[in-house]
Amino acid sequence: MNALIIVDMVYDFVNGPLKCDGAREIIPNIIKLANVCRARGIPVIYLNDRHLKGDKELALWGPHAMAGTEGAEVIPELKPESGDHIVPKRRYSGFFATDLDLLLSELGVTGVIFTGLLTNLCILHTAAGAYFRGYEITIPKDGVAAKTEEDHESALSHMSKFFGARILRTAKIIEELKTREYESVWKTLSKS
Repeated sequence: MNALIIVDMVYDFVNGPLKCDGAREIIPNIIKLANVCRARGIPVIYLNDRHLKGDKELALWGPHAMAGTEGAEVIPELKPESGDHIVPKRRYSGFFATDLDLLLSELGVTGVIFTGLLTNLCILHTAAGAYFRGYEITIPKDGVAAKTEEDHESALSHMSKFFGARILRTAKIIEELKTREYESVWKTLSKS
């Protein structure tokens, strides 16, 4: 089973001090993927920066996505729904010192679809963690963004080459998710 992981679509990365100009462009694709996943019982997980005073990243990037502030909240357009999961993180990798791997294991997830920000930082480092743990990785190239097109393309290439990540368009991933659902239903019906 797959899980959709929405990374850092919080106020400070979309509208705030670390604003990524491409963030607004990917929102519609993330919404489409989330809606399809929820309709098919595929887990939707929000992986969000939620920093504490003194976190190491703050020395590099300045205060951002501080726990308890609006900056660490998911933007209203992508607000989590009932049944979604939220995993806070304090480093680039969503697997480092979080319970993401435990949650995925408990949900029976073997493949992850990463969306959100930034392609060359949190997406890249979390994808590395997924690869090291044996998850299949899919990334919609129009569902992630970086500060520059060069950073975006370079990170996508790296993840494809070194983690075996499938880099597809959102429409293709949605098509596959719908096909897999029909295959699953067919297998269930043929066993009865």
